[in-house]
Parts: sequence; C-alpha cells; structure tokens
Amino acid sequence: MSSPSSVIQATVTLRVHRFTPRPERERRHSSSPFGRRGGSPFADSARAGRPRGKSWVQEYELLVRPEDTLLDCLLTIKRDIDPTLAFRYSCGHGMCGSDAVAVNGTPTLLCTAQVQDWVQRLPNISYPDDEGFRRTGDVDDADNANVFEEDLAHQIDEGDHLGVIELAALPGFPVKRDLVADIDSMLEQIRRLKPYLIHHNAIKTREDGKVDVLEYLQNPQELAKYELLSNCIACGVCEGACPVYAGGEAFIGPAALINQARFINDSRDTATEERLEALDTADGVQACQSVRACSRQCPRGIDVGEEIWQLIAQVKER
Repeated sequence: MSSPSSVIQATVTLRVHRFTPRPERERRHSSSPFGRRGGSPFADSARAGRPRGKSWVQEYELLVRPEDTLLDCLLTIKRDIDPTLAFRYSCGHGMCGSDAVAVNGTPTLLCTAQVQDWVQRLPNISYPDDEGFRRTGDVDDADNANVFEEDLAHQIDEGDHLGVIELAALPGFPVKRDLVADIDSMLEQIRRLKPYLIHHNAIKTREDGKVDVLEYLQNPQELAKYELLSNCIACGVCEGACPVYAGGEAFIGPAALINQARFINDSRDTATEERLEALDTADGVQACQSVRACSRQCPRGIDVGEEIWQLIAQVKER
C-alpha cells in the first residue's frame, strides 16, 4: 500500500457502446395508406423506430483515481485520446441532469458516478487478494458480478488494473450519437400535461391594482407536500430504468407523472381533478406496473415509485 487515495492511480477499461447515424435520405414516396393511424397521445413516433446507423463497442484504457467520476474519464478520452466520442454534460455537479447514461446497464448520471462504485472485475485478470472486495451474490452468477468496496481507494496499489465499466446511451430513447440520447419525447410528454400552476379563480388584487401575494402564501406543511418533487431535473434516469417506458410501450413515463404530482400536491393549484382525469388512461397511471425501478437511481432523492403509487391511489379514490 503506497500513497494516499488522492494520488493513487490505477488502470480502468471503459467499454463504450458507440453509434453513428446514417445521413437522412429524402423520402420520395408517401407513407403507406395501410399504416396504423392515430394511437396513444403518449406514444411518440420518435420512439417507435430506432435510428439507422453504425453501432460498435470501443474500449478505452485509462489511468485514473478510484474517486474520479465517469465524466472525468470521458473528458480525458475526449481531450487526449479520441475527440470523436460524443456525450453530453453541462453543470458537471448533478444539478442539470443532461449527462444521464446507462452504466453497467443501470441509468445514472456521469458526473456523480465514481469509478470505485461502478467498476467490475475482469474474469481473465488475476487479482492479488479478494479481501478488498465484496460479493453481491454467487460468484458464478453473471448478474452478481464482484465489485469493489466503497473504500476501494484504500485497497489498491499504484498501477493496479481495476476492471471494466460499460457505458451506453440512456435506455428508452433514440440514440443520436454514441452516449447522447434524444429525450425530446419525454419533454414533450411533460409539456402535454400542462407543467405549470393553474389557478381558475381570478387573481386577487389590492386596492392599488397590484397582486395580493399574501393570498397565495403557504404554510410549511403545504410546502412540504411538493417541495422535494419540485427538485426533479428531468434527467430521464427514472424513464430509462422503467421496464415499461424503456421497453417501448406507450406510457406517459415516470418523469411526467412526477411533474404532475408536484402540481397535484400544491395547495395553490386548482386543476387537480383535470390532472387526475388526464392521468387516468391506459397509457397513464394504468400502464404503471409498480416495479419501482424508477426509484433506484434518482439523483435528487425522490422516491419516484412511491409518489406514483400515491397518484394511483388518488386516481382510484376520486
């Protein structure tokens, strides 16, 4: 064991699923008159078909610190190894949600995912000692691969090969290029359900004509009902984890449901009945299978599955 974790460097292999779309061709013929028309308002044509293009898997070997984020790793690749690699990010601090991808098959944010939490051991590499590892199941079970403990940084030596991390675009959405998914369908579904405060009564004003803001004050209990939900960053992680939405079925999706729950739980909003009516469809809350995979990796700490279950209860009780 050598130096402190802040300076220890080891090798990791990033296995990236890449995609380059084919140039779009101009269509000379109209669509078939026998094609299916209409359908669900939550079914998006962009999700119906996969973009055509070249797909391949490319591996990059990097010297990293265990506490480096996967975004750090990709930026190193982009700057020093392969400038053609495409991925998306903005704030880099888990606040914007733009860098959501699938890491080892699990949707999460690149900027909050650390190497030591996601690296998987390579089966053909000889490791010095198993003491520094924890097991999540039978060692022969491919679904329960060995991973490093949370204090991996204190268990390795300089230059060790940590293993492999697999990266792919966010499931459930068309891939634009490499790790960049097209989330327009999710944003459009949110927009369709009126993601803003609705107050049917006339705005109360004072004698001078200005809005009487005291009329819309809330107590702490009223604020607490929706405050956490307002932190949703529409990253798409819950959608990528949902087996219904990511499976390609016509479903409004967890992100849109959470957005609506935010307003349904707001005491200032008077459109609760209309919102519940809009959600009570075969492609709305009825399509939810209550798997609750949507809650696993929410970067804002929202228990998405529980909130959706509360919506389902409200729909049934009305």
